[in-house]
Amino acid sequence: MAAAKQTVEVEGRPVNLSNLDKVLYPASGFTKAQVIDYYVRIAPWLLPHYAKRPITMVRFPDGVRGKSFYEKDAPKHTPDWVQTTTVPRRGGGEPIRYVCVNDLPTLVWCANIASLELHPFLHRAGQLDRPDAMVFDLDPGEGTDLVNCAEVAFALRSLLESKGLQSFAKVSGSKGLQLYVPLNTATTYERTRSFAQSAALELERKNPKGVVSEMAKDLRHGKIFIDWSQNSDFKTTAGVYSLRAKNDEPSVSMPVKWKELAALQSTRDVVKLRFNPEHALQRAEAEGDLFAPLLTLRQRLPKGLATMNSRPAAPRRSA
Repeated sequence: MAAAKQTVEVEGRPVNLSNLDKVLYPASGFTKAQVIDYYVRIAPWLLPHYAKRPITMVRFPDGVRGKSFYEKDAPKHTPDWVQTTTVPRRGGGEPIRYVCVNDLPTLVWCANIASLELHPFLHRAGQLDRPDAMVFDLDPGEGTDLVNCAEVAFALRSLLESKGLQSFAKVSGSKGLQLYVPLNTATTYERTRSFAQSAALELERKNPKGVVSEMAKDLRHGKIFIDWSQNSDFKTTAGVYSLRAKNDEPSVSMPVKWKELAALQSTRDVVKLRFNPEHALQRAEAEGDLFAPLLTLRQRLPKGLATMNSRPAAPRRSA
């Protein structure tokens, strides 16, 4: 039986650990100790994508069946060696002090406070209106699944390629798929959001029976919702290599190859693209970081978005 509380040294930093035997994923008996172990082992691939970025922590102190909460402000007990960055609140008042997962000690500390999911922003600390990537979140509505997401992903990739942009996919670790477009050049959220919305509208125009670009859930049945609104300075997306807490067993948001998505369309075997922590680690060790281009590939959004034949967004429906 592990000690209820202990302090370990991680890269020269004292990190307090507690309740290591607590089961956080009941179906497989996956404990907090195993959560910490996963994050320690995946850190070489994870940390480059999170360093110097503010994150939202999604905490599950009593496991995935217990109450959870999104934590933006660094909690009062945050160690003084954890680096943070302040962001003004839209409504005024004290700024939000976000944690930045810059190193392994911070990652271990996050895992110990049951931050099962880590959601980074698309911008780095101090660069609030300079996203270095654009993201499309493909969310399957009722009656659709990851296979349908893959079909939309290929259509979206084709559209992006026609504009000279490469994209990279990852499974969300839940039901959907996300496409990232590395930019790493000067741009703004207004531009990336406008471009992403135009792209979503174009795919909806071409495939109205299979794609929807509006957020209202009553419009999503039998369709893939392309969430372009994630390209905002106040929104975050579950990060690459993050655990997810959508089910009683742990899963990982993991990069996938386009040839794997092509195979999925043939086999329709979605299980092959579900990654548990051990599978994710084995894959990272064998394949390396399939999302590495997100860190270095420089691309510019084309001018003249009207060439995408977009139409004005339809009025939002009330829930």
